[in-house]
Amino acid sequence: MSTPAAPFDLRQMPVFLRGAAGPIAGWLTQPSARRVGFYVAVIMAGAGCFGATIGWWRAPTQALYTAIKLPLILLLTTLGNALLNGMLALLLGLSLTFRQSALAILMSFAIASAILGAFSPVMFFLVWNVPPLSTAGPVDWTAYRLILVTQAAAIAFAGVAANLRLGQLLRHVSGRPAIARHVLLAWLAGNLFLGSQFAWVLRPFIGSPGLPLAFLRPDPFASNFYEALWGALKHLLFG
Repeated sequence: MSTPAAPFDLRQMPVFLRGAAGPIAGWLTQPSARRVGFYVAVIMAGAGCFGATIGWWRAPTQALYTAIKLPLILLLTTLGNALLNGMLALLLGLSLTFRQSALAILMSFAIASAILGAFSPVMFFLVWNVPPLSTAGPVDWTAYRLILVTQAAAIAFAGVAANLRLGQLLRHVSGRPAIARHVLLAWLAGNLFLGSQFAWVLRPFIGSPGLPLAFLRPDPFASNFYEALWGALKHLLFG
């Protein structure tokens, strides 16, 4: 007989935000469609608000585009790696089903999105106060780089915090820190590999000042993130 789904209640929000390993482990063993919907809603709202603030410096239209694309990257990464992450968990000795593995990662992305949503007013304050992007005059590259670095710092902070909570959950489920650490690192590698490529295809997010405003680049599937990274490294190291 299958175990009934754990009841979902918005009063559980503090437990979710704290990433409390014990209760969340129970949610994994008794998943519910409403809880999945809640995670997706948090990702759409939190990452969407953050995306809107970083796109606003370019134009309101870019804000809308980025508000759509940033949550889409997180959801596509969860779906795209669901099978792989489930297999990695089993191979590394963690007894989670494929659905439970996907739900754990979705939960960590939801925590990261909630943190990004909390950063949105700060990011908007920055965007509102730096010199706006001028399409007629010279580009203020200092403002562009400031927004880029601040955005990266906020995303990095949210990612670290979410993965610390995910690591606590895996340790609670496995009971063995070494297994939890190996699974977490394997998941991070897979999610980074796929997520960075989704980000490459769905670019731009802020929008390069010298290029026209667009939802996607004219050639989104040309090259890939890793070729671009290697090219940038070669240019930096060898000129």
